[in-house]
Amino acid sequence: MNPVAAEKPRSPLSRFWHKWRFHINVLLLLVPLGFMPEYFADAALSRGDTGLGERDIGEVTVGPWSLRLAELHNEAPQLDGPAGYMKSFNAALCASCREQVKATYLRIGKPRSLRAAGVIFVGTPYRMSAMLPIPARTTADAELWITMEGWDGAMHQASIPLSQASPATLAWLSTQRGTP
Repeated sequence: MNPVAAEKPRSPLSRFWHKWRFHINVLLLLVPLGFMPEYFADAALSRGDTGLGERDIGEVTVGPWSLRLAELHNEAPQLDGPAGYMKSFNAALCASCREQVKATYLRIGKPRSLRAAGVIFVGTPYRMSAMLPIPARTTADAELWITMEGWDGAMHQASIPLSQASPATLAWLSTQRGTP
């Protein structure tokens, strides 16, 4: 009996796979390449190669010290479970004050004391990060307060308007209240 004659006929899917398998596998390798530029841009931002964030707020003087402040992503605050809506900020201390500053805090509204100074920036003095909770009752004229504590016990504060620090957050707050 002839072995070729005993072979079963192939299904249409089997014929398609055998004819196009090389092309389909090449396509599976090429599709992820389309997402690589965005991946590398996000990785460079996380490493600090492209600055502190998408939106650089600039230099903020806090008493004798200063820091560069940036909004990590120029977008509305993100819901973070039971913590509520959060906004990410990055900061870098000035070269002369890196050895003098013990802690840096961020808060919406003036802090009553050091115990209520807000969220603490974590990381190295060259690139610190903080996740700031955005209360729903925040007004359009709110201020972002930066509190810096020195190793000598000195405490200095400065504020910048929320409209300057994060216009995207202000726009998001106005849509939350239903006002254009």
